[in-house]
Amino acid sequence: MTERADDPDGNTSSYVEPGEFNRDTRYIGTRITADGRDGYPTEAGRYRLVAARACPWANRAVIVRRLLGLEDALSLGLCGPTHDKRSWTFDLDPGGVDPVLKIPRLQDAYFARFPDYPRGITVPAIVDVPSGQVVTNDYPQITLDLSSEWTRYHRDGAPDLYPDNLRDEIDEVADLVYHDVNNGVYRCGFAGSQEAYESAYDKLFSRLDWLEDRLTDRRFLVGDTITEADVRLFTTLARFDAVYHNHFKCNRNKLDQMPALWAYARDLFQTPGFGDTIDFTQIKQHYYMVHTDINPTRIVPKGPDLSGWREPHGREQLGGRPFGDGTPPPPPKPAEAVPAGHGA
Repeated sequence: MTERADDPDGNTSSYVEPGEFNRDTRYIGTRITADGRDGYPTEAGRYRLVAARACPWANRAVIVRRLLGLEDALSLGLCGPTHDKRSWTFDLDPGGVDPVLKIPRLQDAYFARFPDYPRGITVPAIVDVPSGQVVTNDYPQITLDLSSEWTRYHRDGAPDLYPDNLRDEIDEVADLVYHDVNNGVYRCGFAGSQEAYESAYDKLFSRLDWLEDRLTDRRFLVGDTITEADVRLFTTLARFDAVYHNHFKCNRNKLDQMPALWAYARDLFQTPGFGDTIDFTQIKQHYYMVHTDINPTRIVPKGPDLSGWREPHGREQLGGRPFGDGTPPPPPKPAEAVPAGHGA
């Protein structure tokens, strides 16, 4: 028997069968492209990326937008870390209303285009500002399109996160990481049976061991520069010790007990565009306060100690050029900076 279950990211579009958490991956596939073939051409100032610092899937888009320097072309709306079953909300903004879209809930943009939208109201989503309608919530494609379709708006020195000659390998590695790690932690945390939990747990740590070996003698996952594959892994690693180890019962060991992975995560965290998007306060609030079936008291833990994220990582000795022939992004705009005391 298939049972509907609240999606761990605040949606109602996932299910348990039998005892196993399955994510509904039927997203709005409309794309924003340079040639506008889906009816939505890339255009500076026309669209708004709606994200949430708490969400790992949305965090990817925020990172890629920063690395490519798309802040002036694609505005950013941020939902708060907690929400109800209906929708992500703009409770961080004055009056609880997004200042550009003029809506209190992200669902309003979904319903503006699809009045009977049947699936989860997810972030990230890109909204067409003139019409107020959601364009896409296909988060894996969003970041790829930011790299390949928005090139005319990239900053000088923007890195190539999805180079043609490495795309097959990036896709292969990212697919393995998605199934066993990115989604694997959720399959542990929301397993409906002991058997399903143990299966997901074993796959998660087997893949983390594989990543530990892969990153022992290479600085980045694919090639010698930061790519889309690194962005996709990083957002899970950033949440591992703070949330997944305890909250999702991924407790064989902490990230800081895996030398190569821990150094790799710190390397990226200390790279402009990565760590400066991480809000540990909102991350913990989201998971511990929203997932009341796992944490009914909604008590948010004070720990862990986050000071280790700033410790030297020593990964430079492996070589590699983080931005290839490009340059690091400038500091985030003050209005988009992580609040003081929320980072590491």
